[in-house]
Amino acid sequence: MTRTKVGISIQGTSIYLDDRTVVLSEAIAKKWKVPSNQTITMRFGSAKQDVKVVSAATSNSLRVNPTLASKIGLYQGARLNLHYRQNTSTLSIGPLIGVMISRVYAGSKDRPFGAITAFCKEMTDACEQFGAMVIFFPPNDMHANAQTVNAYSYSNGSWSKKTFPIPNVIYNRLTSRRFENRTNVQQFMKDVKARYATEIFNEKYLDKTEVFQALRKDNSLHGYLPESYLFKNYQMLKTMAARHPVLFLKPITGSLGKGIIRIRKEPGAGYVCHFTNLAGARKQSFPSLTAVFQALSGKLKAQRYQLQQGLDLITADGNPVDFRALVQRGATGQWAITSIVGRIAGTQHFVSNLARGGSLTTVSGALAKTSFASATRVSITARLRKASLDIAKGIETQIPNHFGELGIDLAVDKTGKVWLLEVNSKPSKDDNTPLNNERKIRPSVKQIVQYARYLANF
Repeated sequence: MTRTKVGISIQGTSIYLDDRTVVLSEAIAKKWKVPSNQTITMRFGSAKQDVKVVSAATSNSLRVNPTLASKIGLYQGARLNLHYRQNTSTLSIGPLIGVMISRVYAGSKDRPFGAITAFCKEMTDACEQFGAMVIFFPPNDMHANAQTVNAYSYSNGSWSKKTFPIPNVIYNRLTSRRFENRTNVQQFMKDVKARYATEIFNEKYLDKTEVFQALRKDNSLHGYLPESYLFKNYQMLKTMAARHPVLFLKPITGSLGKGIIRIRKEPGAGYVCHFTNLAGARKQSFPSLTAVFQALSGKLKAQRYQLQQGLDLITADGNPVDFRALVQRGATGQWAITSIVGRIAGTQHFVSNLARGGSLTTVSGALAKTSFASATRVSITARLRKASLDIAKGIETQIPNHFGELGIDLAVDKTGKVWLLEVNSKPSKDDNTPLNNERKIRPSVKQIVQYARYLANF
């Protein structure tokens, strides 16, 4: 697709620039065959406005009257893509990308969105690079039957809140199920999809049971899936314990390694359970499996768990290792791997989350600490990549929701086999590095913007 980027220039002094007239660079008007002095429709997000186009010898710019600019949410210096469709006489500029965020700290000028402020600024920089505008809004600004949205954007060196049209594309970065399931949020998403054909990606949290049940429908993925069920009763625990010496219980909606329980068979009839907590893992011994079940029954009433086969994972310096792949859709809408990192569990822990004292390393760095031969390490790396893409495509096929990025947690056992641990539809964006305007835009952020631009047909 040929793309044309324009800079938005807001000027009200010109004699012919009323709020129904826009001035477009001559070369662009000619390239797209935009008619002069004829009423056409200009679109930005869900906003439509009848305008007349005057061409002028300016360079790659669209000049707009201040009244029209504030009416549809354009600001000075915005860089957007532009195309003209002759069959509908529509001049479209955009895309307008909306990001649903959990919170706004209105009193904080430097970090209005808390830990993800740096990510929001990075999104803004990427939009400037690729030709798009991005706006950010929390649950309280989402309403049923919305025709506009009050949202934050970054321009001229600061964050400000304004009214914008409904975006072409919305990226759901709500970091709690509680926010996501609010009635107004669900209604807002339903309405904008139906009324404005807005594309929403990463529309929902995935839970562990849903992921394993969906992927099990695809025979080609069975090799990646440890035996795993929604935990229901003692009989299930007994059957699984007879098959596997180690079992894991994971809260189906948990994240950051919270609340995971490891059950390990000891010589004789006994079992040892490890419970994750912030300090590490609490250990408790039980004389029998019945005693384990009785001790857990209180927890099972409060929370649903996924019961999963324990794996004999590779270790680095005695600590378990797993891998997080970030798989995203980009400029052509196809899944691609943005990164895969190794994660080594902290000394007192059996889960590798950074929130639990884990540390990051490269895939080759993690595999170098194992006893695998060099050729085996190369083939494991290739299998990790293949698994990441196979699983992302499996989620897309088997789960009827729209995802543009997935965090896929994989493990490698001591025989070199690759296993799926879990899939996260809200991979972390927090960035605690100092706010520094010299920072580069990460590839993962560029992918999000390019995918949004692809979805919006720009």
